[in-house]
Amino acid sequence: MITAADGHTLDAYRAAPAGTPRGAIVVVQEIFGVNGHIRRVTDGFAQDGYVAIAPAMFDRVARGVELPYTAVAEGRAYKAKITPEMAMLDVEAAVRAVASAGRVGVVGYCWGGFVTWLASARAEGIACAVPYYGGGMLEHADLEPRVPVMGHFGRRDPILPIDKVEQLIAKHPRHQFFTYDADHGFNCDDRGSYDAAAASLARQRTLAFFREHVG
Repeated sequence: MITAADGHTLDAYRAAPAGTPRGAIVVVQEIFGVNGHIRRVTDGFAQDGYVAIAPAMFDRVARGVELPYTAVAEGRAYKAKITPEMAMLDVEAAVRAVASAGRVGVVGYCWGGFVTWLASARAEGIACAVPYYGGGMLEHADLEPRVPVMGHFGRRDPILPIDKVEQLIAKHPRHQFFTYDADHGFNCDDRGSYDAAAASLARQRTLAFFREHVG
């Protein structure tokens, strides 16, 4: 359990590296909760040398949420009850929980990508942010990050039209954005839209970014 600044307590899945950590990574979930995929992603960052933590962002609505990828409507219903302010409190709680490991980066997927984008401008205590295909980012394209950002998008994503993505990228020339010949959710190997080549390349770029800005 970790505790947010407003007193809310939430679960968090945590994984530690074998040796001295390079720093820490907060992993922000999709709308399907801290499920098996998110736990594997968190474990992966630990294997790469970071203390990694995935806060249960839906605990303010319902505890223990872990949905299959077919439960889109249910996941969206939970997401709709989490305000940006709540999300920032919970991300910052996770940051504090791992800050003893060194600098802290944030990475998020789908809804978590949007939360990560918000965190780049609003969250305290983070060194950088990596949003993957964040639903909601296009509606917040004018946001001004306070930390370095690396974003990943699929060019065939029906949720995030590539022309609008390119407009967002043009607004933020100081930050790094990459597009891939892939669909929404291309990083998730539990989805039909998984694209191994895009996921691998995005991960390599993300790790290089974390090496630079986290450790």
